[in-house]
Amino acid sequence: MKAITKFAIPEIIFGRGSMEYTALCAKRLGAERAFVVSDSGLEKVGWVDKLLSILDKCQLEWVYFGDVVSNPRDYQIQKGAEFYLENRADVVIALGGGSALDAAKGIALVASNGGSIHDYEGANKIHRPLPPMVFLPTTAGSGSDISQFAIITDTKRHVKMSIISRTLIPNISIIDPLFLQTKPKELVLSSAVDALSHAIESYVSTIASPFTEVQSLKAIELIWKYLPKVSEQQSYPLDLDILEKLSIASTAAAMAFSNASLGAAHAIAHALGGMFDVKHGIVHSALLPAVVLFNMNSCLAKMEKIGSVFLGKRMKNAKNTALSGIEKMKEFFESVGLPVRLRDLLPSADNLENICKMARHDACVITNPKPVSWKDLLRICEEAW
Repeated sequence: MKAITKFAIPEIIFGRGSMEYTALCAKRLGAERAFVVSDSGLEKVGWVDKLLSILDKCQLEWVYFGDVVSNPRDYQIQKGAEFYLENRADVVIALGGGSALDAAKGIALVASNGGSIHDYEGANKIHRPLPPMVFLPTTAGSGSDISQFAIITDTKRHVKMSIISRTLIPNISIIDPLFLQTKPKELVLSSAVDALSHAIESYVSTIASPFTEVQSLKAIELIWKYLPKVSEQQSYPLDLDILEKLSIASTAAAMAFSNASLGAAHAIAHALGGMFDVKHGIVHSALLPAVVLFNMNSCLAKMEKIGSVFLGKRMKNAKNTALSGIEKMKEFFESVGLPVRLRDLLPSADNLENICKMARHDACVITNPKPVSWKDLLRICEEAW
């Protein structure tokens, strides 16, 4: 019997200035009072005011929730859900990077299904529909505007919970590359490496399908072509044509990982974020080379394909191509100033064993191409240290 596959994504509106369609999209979903979620960073650069003015112009009532930080906390989700219900909102509009978008998903989830966000940790534990959601990603990396994942920090256990459900896919994703021009180059680079990790881990996932593999490969090719061009930019704003290509790549990677899931790099990254509050985007340049080296022999044909993209050619055999590709990736991360060692990100190695024991229970390890124990994860971290 052939395997059954699925491929679910939101409606996507892509292009420069597409933010202007936000109110129309929300009204099309029945909005009468929108619940807008964002963060202080986007307030400061004026994007929140811009969004609210678009809603005002279309006479759409709104309430604003801006109590979101990097690695959104469980108590912020509870507070946001109570605010949503008190204000009788009916559609969620989220503007931001992965943290704001994941927070918006968590708020929509608890407001509509009750309980606490902890009740939904894991896969397929949501039983009631969520309010309609319109998301505007301001980074090219997290993929939260496309995916069925939400990552929320459990502040008591110091772990990032992975919540996975088809119902977490927003109704509409409005992807406006203009947002990226107000981001620092370092953030654009680290977000793109997160997207590269999405693309590679979904490509070698045990549940990858022809529908996801084509998206993964397209994302890998685009990121590898355009990321160096970002690093070469010496003036601001960054080139919009290049940023647009990274937005397309991030979206393609998100289409892939939302349907094929991820692997050990993300499992470890989630555990690191929960314990040390490390920003998610910057850990992948340190983790990814060690993870793909660990996985290589379990998915050699695919690693050869990835290696040939990085090298622009194939070596004398599949293993040489894969190994040379991994080394090339690591050299590139180092050349653009991204961290390539965990020791550059963490205060000490004392907690690595606890981190790996937590990571072993992350939902992402299920689809890693090579089965992993916590001791395997520890060996990966030691390789990356």
